[in-house]
Amino acid sequence: MKKGKVWMLFGVFLVAVMLMSLVAGCAKPAPAPAPAPAPAPAPAPTPTIELKFANFFPPVAKMSTLGEDFINSIDQNTNGRVKITYFPGGALLSPTAMFDGVAEGVADIGFCHVGYYRDLFPVTEVLTLPMNFATGWVDCHVSNDFYEKYQPAEWDKVKVILFAGNGPKILHMRDKPVREMKDLKGMKIRAPGLAGETITALGGTPMPTPMPDAYDAVSKGVIDGLHLPFEPLKAWRMAEVTKYTTNCWQIGEMDVFWLVMNKNSWNNLPADIQKIFNDTSEEYKEIYAVAWNDLDFEGLNAAREAGNEIIELSPDEAARWIEAVNPVLENYVKTMIDRGYSEAEVRGWITFINERIDYWTKEQIAAGIKSATGPPELR
Repeated sequence: MKKGKVWMLFGVFLVAVMLMSLVAGCAKPAPAPAPAPAPAPAPAPTPTIELKFANFFPPVAKMSTLGEDFINSIDQNTNGRVKITYFPGGALLSPTAMFDGVAEGVADIGFCHVGYYRDLFPVTEVLTLPMNFATGWVDCHVSNDFYEKYQPAEWDKVKVILFAGNGPKILHMRDKPVREMKDLKGMKIRAPGLAGETITALGGTPMPTPMPDAYDAVSKGVIDGLHLPFEPLKAWRMAEVTKYTTNCWQIGEMDVFWLVMNKNSWNNLPADIQKIFNDTSEEYKEIYAVAWNDLDFEGLNAAREAGNEIIELSPDEAARWIEAVNPVLENYVKTMIDRGYSEAEVRGWITFINERIDYWTKEQIAAGIKSATGPPELR
């Protein structure tokens, strides 16, 4: 090959190499793969709210199982965000320690009644006067109506969930029947709180025996009888230690039961949980009313099964009892005036209660809800 031709080919080769280098230098490098996104952090678990519920009723009593139902409803309605540990049977707080125990945070929720706290709830005690409370269903509705209208300041230490009232208190005697008012003279009758004044007015001697001690007190003859609804004849087995029941519902008194919550425990609940508690309490007002009404039938049946005699007052005898207890109402009015309330205010409470008793009794008759007590239309 000629020398000139070789140099020409060599020149072409150099140009080709230079062009390839230029193209390679101008080309963009391939982008590096993007890093995988970091996984989103898992949401923090919602903390479970733990509460304690104290009740003095025996674990098998309806008022204890109803407490369990309330707990289960809160658990379901909050999707498990609220867990409530239950202490029935006085396991955490006795009846007389219940209110202070809840107010001070020993328990977050407590169930008890006004009768264990004479003078601590002077306004609410008006509901425990002998005012012809006809049935447990009526009593529950009247007690909630009264609180909702008057909101007594005596409950400001706690959050009220609901009120309930048992059936009218009647007489259950160990071994001596009470057919007429004169038969009560000198008899020692379990009647704590303001109810003791009613027993005194009827001629008996009131005894402030706590309910957990009442069975032994009757069976051993420490007391002669009990001023209680029909319900405890089964729930507290009182039909075993009594032989006679005088169905004196015409002077019907009730125990005002309360379901309350510690104020700090309530304030620490999220707003949506508070709403669930409020909604659930509205539902349970009627549940408690039906339950108390039904429990009197259970007590009545327990008395019949035990062979106990049920004594009904004649209209004339009932009128004598009503007249005898009227001074209890007047004494209450005087006492509250001495405390600084006006007579018009106190009598206004009594008038309101009588109006609500009449209203709810008519509602019960219209609804066809039968009771062990009350006028003939409800039997």
